[in-house]
Amino acid sequence: MKEALLYERRSGDRVTCRLCAHSCQIGEGKTGRCLVRKNQKGRLYSLVYGRLIAAHTDPIEKKPLYHIQPGSSSYSIATVGCNLRCTWCQNWEISQMPLERGVILGDEQSPEQTVTKAHSSGCRSIAYTYTEPTIFFEYALDTARLAHEAGLKNVFVTNGYMSSEALVLISPYLDAANVDLKAFRDETYQKYTGARLAPVLESLRKMKELGIWIEITTLLIPGINDDDAELREAVAFIVGELGPDTPWHISRFHPSYRLGKGSITPRGAMERALAIGREAGLRYIYMGNIGGETNTVCHQCGALLIRRDAFWVLKNNIAPGSVCPQCGTPIAGVEMVS
Repeated sequence: MKEALLYERRSGDRVTCRLCAHSCQIGEGKTGRCLVRKNQKGRLYSLVYGRLIAAHTDPIEKKPLYHIQPGSSSYSIATVGCNLRCTWCQNWEISQMPLERGVILGDEQSPEQTVTKAHSSGCRSIAYTYTEPTIFFEYALDTARLAHEAGLKNVFVTNGYMSSEALVLISPYLDAANVDLKAFRDETYQKYTGARLAPVLESLRKMKELGIWIEITTLLIPGINDDDAELREAVAFIVGELGPDTPWHISRFHPSYRLGKGSITPRGAMERALAIGREAGLRYIYMGNIGGETNTVCHQCGALLIRRDAFWVLKNNIAPGSVCPQCGTPIAGVEMVS
């Protein structure tokens, strides 16, 4: 175990965790909502530091992140646990393991070993993904520092439910984040995730302020978050608060976890969401989990910039200086040319 960051000691051996927006009040011998941070005699400890449940080499596009080092590989890691309880979780076997099975599993791997393995795998970044990186924050922070020293980028795939203090602390080492904007209704967040909408929006604003590259994913679920009016409000927020260059990934829902009897998102619903995003002025919109090509085109002249088949980059036409080779329009992102 490793002593946690971002907590306050209270009277009676109680602590307040300041890592995420839940701000859990944790009594002696108890854990927070994530079930992986425990109060022992008035000190808060991480139960998952260096205990990886997953470590794989993935295309960066699988995160999905399409506008940072396209075509590169990312060493992708996770521990068990999450601070949300999404009823449709696609990785619930590991994210909800402490809740569903009452155990914390994982193989020991130090930050130094993670960086070494990332390099030896030919990766250009480390992705903190699969579960929620906020809950293994101490390990992510230690690893991210070493990764930057070794010339690797760091990316979060996150629900965005962290505190501003956590973002400020890791921001010098966090290059990009794909944030899951699960809905644009607070009641939906409360009912289906056990969280609130406002802290996610605040995290997005803070990431933008701190200079972290942001991409947004919305898992479009029939009857839950696919209302046209709600989607218009969501994309208006993205355009107005984060900017029209912010990529929006519209992801197809497949029944999972406690929504195992739900319906797969119709292609027409995804195309309708795409049209709403374009109408609002978003320049880079992608449909995911649907098969076929997911290309990046110039928003000015329509030239094909990056051709992809699912997660695989087949051709990158972006010119040096990250501009369109046809009209010279700048293309937003991080290291868009290999």
